[in-house]
Amino acid sequence: MKLFTMIIFLLLAGAMPAQQQSSKSKSSNKLYEKGELNRQVRLYDCSGINSPNLDFSPVYYQNGIVFVSSRYKSGPVDQKIGETFFELFYAEFDSRGLPQSPRPFSLSINSQAHEGPVTFSKDANLIYFTRNNIRKGITKANERGDVVLKIYEARRGKYDWEQVRELPFNSDDYTCVHPALSADGSRLYFSSNMPGGYGGMDLYYVERRSDGWSQPINLGPEVNTPSNEVFPYMHESGTLFFASNGHGGLGGLDLYMVDISGDVVGLVRNLGQPFNSSFDDLGLIINEEGTRGFLASDRPGGKGKDDIYLFESDQSIIETRPEALSTMVIAYDERTNERIPGVDVRIFQRSADGTIEGNDFYDVELLPSENGDLLLKLVRKDAGNLGEPVIRTGINGEAITELKPNKNYLLLLSRDGYENAELRFSTEGETTSQTIRVPMKPKACTSVAGTVKVEGSDTRVPNALVRIVNETTGTEELIRTKANGTFDICLPFGHEYAVFAEKEGYTRGLSKVSTTGTNNAEVLNVEVRLQPTKIEIAREPIKEGSVIVMENIYYDFDQYFIRKGAASELDALAELMKLYPSMEIELVAHTDSRGGEAYNLDLSLKRAESAKRYLVQKGIDASRIKAFGMGEAEIRNHCVDGVPCTDEEHQYNRRTEVRITHIDEPVKVEYKPGNPFDNGKG
Repeated sequence: MKLFTMIIFLLLAGAMPAQQQSSKSKSSNKLYEKGELNRQVRLYDCSGINSPNLDFSPVYYQNGIVFVSSRYKSGPVDQKIGETFFELFYAEFDSRGLPQSPRPFSLSINSQAHEGPVTFSKDANLIYFTRNNIRKGITKANERGDVVLKIYEARRGKYDWEQVRELPFNSDDYTCVHPALSADGSRLYFSSNMPGGYGGMDLYYVERRSDGWSQPINLGPEVNTPSNEVFPYMHESGTLFFASNGHGGLGGLDLYMVDISGDVVGLVRNLGQPFNSSFDDLGLIINEEGTRGFLASDRPGGKGKDDIYLFESDQSIIETRPEALSTMVIAYDERTNERIPGVDVRIFQRSADGTIEGNDFYDVELLPSENGDLLLKLVRKDAGNLGEPVIRTGINGEAITELKPNKNYLLLLSRDGYENAELRFSTEGETTSQTIRVPMKPKACTSVAGTVKVEGSDTRVPNALVRIVNETTGTEELIRTKANGTFDICLPFGHEYAVFAEKEGYTRGLSKVSTTGTNNAEVLNVEVRLQPTKIEIAREPIKEGSVIVMENIYYDFDQYFIRKGAASELDALAELMKLYPSMEIELVAHTDSRGGEAYNLDLSLKRAESAKRYLVQKGIDASRIKAFGMGEAEIRNHCVDGVPCTDEEHQYNRRTEVRITHIDEPVKVEYKPGNPFDNGKG
């Protein structure tokens, strides 16, 4: 039985008036009249998650997708459709962007009834989902004996989704299904057979207000037909995607798109092949650029009754573009209030957690902890290493650009003689042109760009301690080299400085730098050479056996998939492993003591494997990583079983450790009179 037929059984209790039956035409002429899109599109079977049963309605979540499936072979069976009840599953993406290894999504959302499809708020703290009408955990029929479907909301809690509640526009007399939240969270789209529509299932929306949701508003006859419109998906461009068997097409359900961003609904357009077939095609989602996404179909050649497919397009399939916001950036001197010409302006888009999207913004830094382990973090690169500026202020101190609506940005301004200035800026809710004024502070120091290298080679030394001693005042500045062996500092004018560098296994190095006669627009370069006691030490920029502790990888509840934007330490580790291609590691995950010992051991292993998959997604070869789980075997404080502890104390025990098992970097030695690696013993 086709998925759509099953859904009609569920939604309409098997009773569809004759005028609501499919009116699809298989005429190719009619298809082109409806505006089929002709794109160079490639379709791939997501075999890593598809089952012999029903798999459909994917939605983006964290580093993968959540989708609906009836894959359980045991458990309650819905007698109307002959399938086990629909449940929600989550699958992470692999390095190719294909979902793999599905697992149950949530204990509190999955129940003994149907769940799905779902939609999430932008920050992933709210979920809206379809479920059978349930009262006190039991499905409840209406006066006709039908169990309708309703839309529910839940909030992210400490351990799972909490505060599950039915939305107010539901009814025991009709069905509301397939929620789809707009990017700004202001509208919730869904499908319903409530009275007053144009056919079987129509598309509606409700608007979020201060006192709750509005009454449902029908999208009108431009979208809805006497047949069925289902599975809406609202793209941030203002384009609505949906499935219908009432607009004419190839057969079964077809996928359509329509621009509803303005006051007038645009032309409904059929997506054409390969999105559509003579079978049911539904549940499309798509990335921001409109070039990649997923859909479900029961077309032949799949693994099951309905399968999920990945599609890629050489060009965007979305013709609607959100209006860009004209933005003027004004740079001015914070002391004189005068505008500053020639300021480089770099603009970066920020993710939900405030970090910058992409890996080219950060350097990697290793810091020693109190117990001798290493801590890993990302630090922002100097402005000069961040590529060409987007714009530059003119003689009047102004620069004009365009920003996307409903996005968060970081503006970084730089100019010789001034300290870098940064400003976090959001276009959320903005609809008109913007003016951003950024104050800049004149530098009272000279920039110093330093590098610590191995004597006799070009090999750099990471995590070296650098002591910069002001020989006039005797004061001292401490700084450490980054993973690439560099350091940056700004030193006051008019002084002589001794720059010492030291690291275990090396003799201490010394260099000199002077800021006498310099100005705030100059950059001084200084290089310090360290001599290793053995050549093997130089081949190990990070010593084999070193342990890097990562405490800020956040997982969902008691789950083991990593929250998007909450893995900056893993991003840093990926950059470190790219910097040192010979590095091989063990990922060892630890839990706190809460929960059973066997459960925690299994959970920790799955978390380590999830961290490994994340690194592989970032381009690290899987053969360089081994994953292990320790469960609660190595608690770092007093919070063992039976001891009351705060959440913060338990958090201290939840960490992932990286053990460097192998590193052997090539060292190109420039031999000079006297072997620089001779330790004096011949």
